[in-house]
Amino acid sequence: MSVATKGGLDDAVLEELAQVLGSEHLLTTKPARMHRARVPAPFPVHRWADHVPDAVVLPASTEEVAEIVRIANRFGVPVVPRSGGTGLTDGAVPLRHGILLDLKRLDQIHEIDLEDRTCTVGAGVNMLKLNEVLGRHGLIYPDDPASYPCSMVGGRIGTSGWSLIGSRYGHTRDLVLSFVHVLPTGEVVRIGDGGGRKISKSSTGYTLKPLFMGHQGTLGVATEATLKLYPKPEAELSPFWSFEDYDTAHRALREIVRTDCATFAGAVLFDHEKVAYLRRDDEAYIPQPESVRALVCAVLYGNEDEVLAGGRRIMRVARENGARYLGDEISEGDWAARHDRYATPLHGRTKDGQVVPMSWHCEDASTVWSQLPAVRRKWHEIVADLRRRSDVFDDWGMFAYTNGRTGVDYLTEIDVGIWEQELDDETWAMWIKAKRDIAQVAVDHGGSISACHGACREGEVDVVPIELGGAYDVMKQIKRTLDPNNVMNPGKYGLDGAFEEDLK
Repeated sequence: MSVATKGGLDDAVLEELAQVLGSEHLLTTKPARMHRARVPAPFPVHRWADHVPDAVVLPASTEEVAEIVRIANRFGVPVVPRSGGTGLTDGAVPLRHGILLDLKRLDQIHEIDLEDRTCTVGAGVNMLKLNEVLGRHGLIYPDDPASYPCSMVGGRIGTSGWSLIGSRYGHTRDLVLSFVHVLPTGEVVRIGDGGGRKISKSSTGYTLKPLFMGHQGTLGVATEATLKLYPKPEAELSPFWSFEDYDTAHRALREIVRTDCATFAGAVLFDHEKVAYLRRDDEAYIPQPESVRALVCAVLYGNEDEVLAGGRRIMRVARENGARYLGDEISEGDWAARHDRYATPLHGRTKDGQVVPMSWHCEDASTVWSQLPAVRRKWHEIVADLRRRSDVFDDWGMFAYTNGRTGVDYLTEIDVGIWEQELDDETWAMWIKAKRDIAQVAVDHGGSISACHGACREGEVDVVPIELGGAYDVMKQIKRTLDPNNVMNPGKYGLDGAFEEDLK
């Protein structure tokens, strides 16, 4: 089985990789390796050097990816796939060094099928760039994460990504019809219903696609995907409403969702602390008075006739439930700025108001609507305790996003700023305990630890066996069967436990 390489690959491994890729696509310089060790929420900066890969490879085809994985499997070297590197739970961080597989050269659009409304693309294609091409044909691939300008199709499959407009179109798991996948031993298979490239529903054999959505690189590498396409929306409506308290906004959100408009694409609830954070941030784009204590945004996409009718209904329901419309300019501007968080300089404030550089740590969960207030209260208590003990932490508030049209469950996240320059092992241990407590709160309230980011990191990963129960043992058996040498992204999800018998 694989082991940590402790800072170096054998010359034999490097020679075989160079034969596959050519030396120009095998990178071993320190800058190239350090650059790919970091993700938006580092783990943690003061121990950054612990997670630097020994080599970076840039394959350009499925065949090259498969050959790299075969070499790694034969030598027992860890392999970590990376697409845009925008994940917030360290799926792309090489915990055991080894080979970092950068998929950016798999950036070809292989086919746009206008008859069946599908496209087939490499795993290194970005949704923004793809939609620039599809727009010329009046089509859209509606996978819309906050990281839309920089995340890639392969990473969306590996993390089972969540889309801001998923209530209308579904999330990554719904939008990807099938994909080519390199297994941990180097075999190449196509994953999808019926094994077909463009089939969305089949009863033939096991339904394997969900197994390979969200595995965080522990079960191989997706290299090419066939995607569903939709007509490019004629109209978009994104009203923002303010409320004088969170409870009113929470109830109004339920009624807005229950309008059951066919063009409803999603809704977002900002709590008191999130509004306060945006207000005190110099770069806040919601300059609201103190009376505003919570915000709700709903989004409708579709043809103009249906969006206008749905908009009138949804505005009436919001008004009847205590909402104050913020106007067209603020609404349209804030929705257009929904992807800015990945481009905004990360900074926060200490208790005395000093502005300092901070990194963004986002803890998310899947929570049913009725439990949102209780989860919110307990999460803020956990972060308040951290803030009483150290200026390193800052509470950046909470969002709740609808997961589907019915409004049953929500992606709920609390954002915490961490002043990395002042971080040490003792303070990091405080944060790990808080992460574990935050995850436990979600499970205790009938939810799931994560709705979109995964649960790979120290802290929340300890709660995964509690949430999954007996299914976690099945997960370990699958890992051991498909990756007998534990070369694919070892150390994630606590799956090293699947190989404990080998270590005795």
